[in-house]
Amino acid sequence: MSGPVKISSIPAEYNNDNNFIFVYNLTKQCLQNYTAKSHKNSCPKTFDGYACWEETLPNTTAYAQCPYYVMGFDPSRKGFKECLANGTWYRHPDSGIEWANYTNCVDMEDYEFRNLINSLYIVGYSVSLAALLTSLLIFFTFRSLKCTRIAIHLHLFISLALNNLSWIIWYKTVVEDLSIIQENGLYCKSLHVLLQFFMLANYMWMFCEGLHLHMALVVVFVNDVYAMRWFHTIGWGLPVVITTLYVSWRSYSEDTTQCWMHESQCQWMLTVPVFASILTSLLFLMNVMRVLLTKLHRNSTNPAPIGVRKAVRAALILVPLFGIHYILIPYRPKHKTTMEMIYQIFSALLVSTQVRDFLLFLLRFKTIGLETLSLVFCFFYFSLSATTLIFNSSITLFNYICFVLNHLC
Repeated sequence: MSGPVKISSIPAEYNNDNNFIFVYNLTKQCLQNYTAKSHKNSCPKTFDGYACWEETLPNTTAYAQCPYYVMGFDPSRKGFKECLANGTWYRHPDSGIEWANYTNCVDMEDYEFRNLINSLYIVGYSVSLAALLTSLLIFFTFRSLKCTRIAIHLHLFISLALNNLSWIIWYKTVVEDLSIIQENGLYCKSLHVLLQFFMLANYMWMFCEGLHLHMALVVVFVNDVYAMRWFHTIGWGLPVVITTLYVSWRSYSEDTTQCWMHESQCQWMLTVPVFASILTSLLFLMNVMRVLLTKLHRNSTNPAPIGVRKAVRAALILVPLFGIHYILIPYRPKHKTTMEMIYQIFSALLVSTQVRDFLLFLLRFKTIGLETLSLVFCFFYFSLSATTLIFNSSITLFNYICFVLNHLC
């Protein structure tokens, strides 16, 4: 006798259980074309919750595609299941339950590499968070550091610190716990939403940094109170609006599993504003360089190549200030390639290990006496592996930028 196997309907108590419904549909799909065994002692067709195993002859090993929906499994690989001589599937000696071997579904080399990358992120974010908290302590300790420029720095540092903290929690409580990902509960999805919000806030406040510097050099008079209201709206308000729209769309999309870890069709709602902010910051950088070069050229006796070198040096300093360096990692190379491995390491070092917007106090001594100590406050991005202190008594282009920033208060 042949024909589809009759499968009972979903019990009422599981109508809202997405995981149960998903497995139910897979079981139904596997057994809908079930036919009577063609061989008397063959192992019957079955579904074990992961893969659909076809009818298999005795003393034969069956192979099935690794399930794509299991976290950490590679769908291009195959698991296997042994059919014994008596026509029954192999049972695990400890549990006594029919058992299939899915150990080959995990690429151990790739798994170890991903763990290494995750560890890099955790260490990088932790060190960066410590540096940011130190910077915030300096801001709150020195009451004299009160102006629009410092306020923007403060909000940027807060958004970065919250972003780093959220990522550390994400890696430690979600990525390292597969059960949380499989449950796909409210906690991990809420944490995902917070990550997107703080990420947007980071870019928006870096955009505000570029906008403020651009206004300071191009616009003669700026109402600080009025400007700061706009900065608050852009830095915190705009990410709230974008994140709300993203959540509203994603909640009703098809990809709502595994804590929303994977990119969906609505990902453009996050990437477009980020790309727009980076592109605009790049335009700010170009215009700031044009204005500064024009002003310095009037009173400079240096030959053109020296001026160009100064411009390049200043541009390199302003690139991380405006967040333009993130344009280096917009697209991910093909999975499990050499370029993808390089990309992952580079991204981990650039995004997390870099201590962002850490405070540097550039001390310039005009004489040996402390009474003549000139303290120029300026902030500057630096990498943990390469921190550079620039001491220069002449007014180079970089010093001029610091001078302008220092006198905005």
